[in-house]
Amino acid sequence: MPKRNAQGSGSIRQRKDGTWEARYTAGRDPGTGKQVQRSVYGKTQKEVRQKLTQATAALDTGTYTDPTRLTVGAWLDIWLQDYNKEVKPRTLALYAGQCNYRIKPALGAVRLSELKPHTIQTFLNQQGEASDKPALSPKSLKNIHGILHKALQQALDIGYISVNPANASKLPRIEKVEIKPFDNDQVALFLEAIKDHPFEGLFVVDLFTGMRQSDEDCKHRTKKYYYISVTFPFRTKKHNAHLYKVDAAPDCS
Repeated sequence: MPKRNAQGSGSIRQRKDGTWEARYTAGRDPGTGKQVQRSVYGKTQKEVRQKLTQATAALDTGTYTDPTRLTVGAWLDIWLQDYNKEVKPRTLALYAGQCNYRIKPALGAVRLSELKPHTIQTFLNQQGEASDKPALSPKSLKNIHGILHKALQQALDIGYISVNPANASKLPRIEKVEIKPFDNDQVALFLEAIKDHPFEGLFVVDLFTGMRQSDEDCKHRTKKYYYISVTFPFRTKKHNAHLYKVDAAPDCS
């Protein structure tokens, strides 16, 4: 009678395309009793061996997650939590917002191993022509595709998928919009319009420095007042910010 491989045992081989594959036994099908085989992939034998070791160790400790059962939504949650430790909090919040608001509602229920390039392309096209939500600009589409691509690349790196289906996406061309600054007459009209406005100081700083939104940090400091911290990147660190106190909550969206 032929011997059966123990759960977690595996074998490694080189594929015709030059990449390496390691196959391991992830358990047994409860219906048929047959072994359930899974694969991890890599560019080198060493890389595949490391992935195989991680998979078999997870099987031994009971922490193994079957990649074929993992959905895109579940993987995005794992990726956000475990693979972005060095990302700035503000950037991570942006990733999470796009995943929860845009990506997961459309692709979250799809199994990670079954996500196809055309499914991603359809998703991107629909986001650019959305009717239930504001349609995205080409730049915003590029940002969302970048987040999805990073998450899928991590899934590829650890062997959950064999290829990154976001590699084949076609994105719309980003047209450079000509900036038309105020002329002297428009500046005068703008200054008159914001006179005595709670955010007048902030508007004046924006008008004469050309700062981006990312250079402004809106923070709620006390129950009585709200403060807007404006950073001046062109000044010394000792004098690089000014606080504007206002009575109403600023719009920091």
